[in-house]
Amino acid sequence: MRIGVIWWRWIKVLAAVLFACRDVWRAQHLLIVSRDADRLIVRQTKPDRNPIIQLLRRDAAENTPAESVLAELPAGTPAPDDVRRAAQGGFVVFHLPTDKLVVRQISVPAQAWEFLPGIVRNQVERLSPWPLEQTVYGFGADARQDEAATLAVRVFISSRAAVNSARDELDAIGLAPDRIVAREGDLPTAPSAALWSRLAEAPSETIERTHRQIGMAIVGIFLFSVGLSIWAFLSAASLRAESEELAARSTTLQRQLQGSRTPQAIASLPPAERAWALKEGMPSTVIVLEVLSRALPDTAYLTELHLDNTTLRMIGLASDAPSLIAPLQRSGHLNDVHFFAPTTRGPDGSLFRFHIEAQVIPHQELTEN
Repeated sequence: MRIGVIWWRWIKVLAAVLFACRDVWRAQHLLIVSRDADRLIVRQTKPDRNPIIQLLRRDAAENTPAESVLAELPAGTPAPDDVRRAAQGGFVVFHLPTDKLVVRQISVPAQAWEFLPGIVRNQVERLSPWPLEQTVYGFGADARQDEAATLAVRVFISSRAAVNSARDELDAIGLAPDRIVAREGDLPTAPSAALWSRLAEAPSETIERTHRQIGMAIVGIFLFSVGLSIWAFLSAASLRAESEELAARSTTLQRQLQGSRTPQAIASLPPAERAWALKEGMPSTVIVLEVLSRALPDTAYLTELHLDNTTLRMIGLASDAPSLIAPLQRSGHLNDVHFFAPTTRGPDGSLFRFHIEAQVIPHQELTEN
């Protein structure tokens, strides 16, 4: 239950932020409508460099620079098309005439600043000449010059009928207001306060619909994120399976290639492929001779040399035949180096006849040393 309450409050906060951001965006082009006798004067202005702070202040619509008159309309005359378009894309503020207002002033301690809305709300019934249900009000507060610990609060009061009449009049000429403000005097710097706001009195159906839309959007984003995560997980698993399958195929092919080099497999190949297989499996005679010339010492020489596929047999004379095995084995090109016949003394008695056999490793590259 608590989670549901937190969720609902969060949706309300997001909806309030959405409405405020919309008004901030529209407040980049302000239209200020005021009454002069039987005429309505429409002025256009732009907010300062920080429109968010400008909009959040209660005197936002009045402290704006560079006003220009767009139109002067007799009462009841529809607004021109260009003024209507400007109103639809901007933020319309109407200055309620001073003859529709009652201004009261009260003093409260400066420490009560954060409780000021409640204090004013409790005093309105006493200050207003109209019944409370027929009253709209706004207020602004400044520190008293003579007493720093006291706030001078101006309360602007008007009848709900006057505000509704102003709204109906502006709606009829195509300038639907977004905010109705009260100002003490005609000077732009005069104290002012908001009496009515379209955002504050938005229909409950609109608010509920916005709440539902935000909730559905959040749920949709969550479901999309979950679906994307599942898809990514399944894709990674599929790629892993394909990688393992390719590795298995590669291992199988390597084994097949190794098996195809056996004599039985080579013999079963077509003539052209058999020739290539024999060529690939045969060691290079030049490399074998170069290996022997490097491995055998100068005191040894060969009398016979036989290379049959990968089997190498050497017969020769050396002063120390057993010492020939180690360098041949270390050459990196020969395996299983051993004597295949007894070593005997030569005719002169100073040299020994050796008979060495080894397996040649095909296609080994020669190193520099």
